[in-house]
Amino acid sequence: MRLKIILFIIVLISVNSLFVSAQIITIDECQVKAEANYPAIVQYDIIDKTKEFNLANAGKAYLPQGTLIAQGTWQSDVTSIDIKMPGLEIPTIDQDQYRFVAELNQLIWDGGRISAQKRSLEANAELEKKQLGSEIYTLRERVNNLYFGILLMKEQINQLGILENELQRNYDNVQVYAENGLANETDLNLVRVEQLKAGQQRINLESNLEAYIQMLSVLIGEELNGDLVFIKPEAESSLILPVINRPELKMFEAQENAIESQKSLLNASMMPTVGAFAQGGFGKPALNMFDNQFTPYFLGGVRVSWNFGNLYTLKNDRKKIDLQKSAVNSQRETFLHNMNVVIPQQQIEIEKFRKTMQDDNEIIRLQTQIRKAAEVKVENGTMTVSDLMKEINAEEAVRQSKTLHEIQFLMSVYALKYSTN
Repeated sequence: MRLKIILFIIVLISVNSLFVSAQIITIDECQVKAEANYPAIVQYDIIDKTKEFNLANAGKAYLPQGTLIAQGTWQSDVTSIDIKMPGLEIPTIDQDQYRFVAELNQLIWDGGRISAQKRSLEANAELEKKQLGSEIYTLRERVNNLYFGILLMKEQINQLGILENELQRNYDNVQVYAENGLANETDLNLVRVEQLKAGQQRINLESNLEAYIQMLSVLIGEELNGDLVFIKPEAESSLILPVINRPELKMFEAQENAIESQKSLLNASMMPTVGAFAQGGFGKPALNMFDNQFTPYFLGGVRVSWNFGNLYTLKNDRKKIDLQKSAVNSQRETFLHNMNVVIPQQQIEIEKFRKTMQDDNEIIRLQTQIRKAAEVKVENGTMTVSDLMKEINAEEAVRQSKTLHEIQFLMSVYALKYSTN
């Protein structure tokens, strides 16, 4: 009794060690890794930093703005006073004049231009993020196709192993029949041909499997190998609600917000601006136009400016913004229309494969019984080996069909998940 317990513990430890050492991966892990490995992912950080720089630059419009001006002119005529009075001499202004000016302007009120510009910058940065998110989301479909292709080929290889074992067993039986005079060399050749065909099929499947694994490795940025265990996902199609939550919808919303921010810029451009200024200079003449000497001077004040030129195009500019929003809304409606066409089809596909799989096990059971009965008939000499090969191939076909239906069912479920997010 003690020996049995020891042996059981050894076996349990060995199985547990094998399970722990096996490397596994899931479809969700592949999707996360594919997104993290996508080169465009770094653009998120670029968008954020660019937005910060643009906002900082916009805010600096409230800082004092300095200007330096140097000017030299020659005039064909100057102001003069033609009055001659005894004892009074009115100087004549020189025709060459010079001025060196330093001016400092301080914005007091800009009519909301800077605030509108900041809102527009933030809206455009958010739009860029949503567009990038929509682009990255398409990776999920590529991962799904590769992952389920790998699952399908692995299952087909497993089923092929069962067929190869079955063919080898029948080859050994037919060889015994030939020794007893119940079969001949042709019968052995028939079985051998099927074995060679199975070997060719294995080579083809293993080659395709390696190619799919390599493509998935490139996509997720991690080296994978054929020994890796690809976990078959659980199909929870009953939990999938046909509510569309795709990133494209958030992108359309961000587009509308970016367009709406243009209205704020347009309205702000119609407002006056108020600012203070201070000017210091050195000129000939300075503030006293009759002084022909280089003289320093200073002046300061408040300036109000109002550009009415935008009124000419205001109405059309607003209509253009409304048309842009209408275009985005049309794109959204088109997208939703297409999704509402695709989703019911995908739901029908899921239900079709679910019902198809209900009979797969029964078909395999019946076909297995037919194959076993055929083996007995061959053993009794009432059926040819050629007919037996047909039954073996038929059994293999229904087993492969079951595998295909299971993977197709999972692919349909994940296609619906992709459509609805």
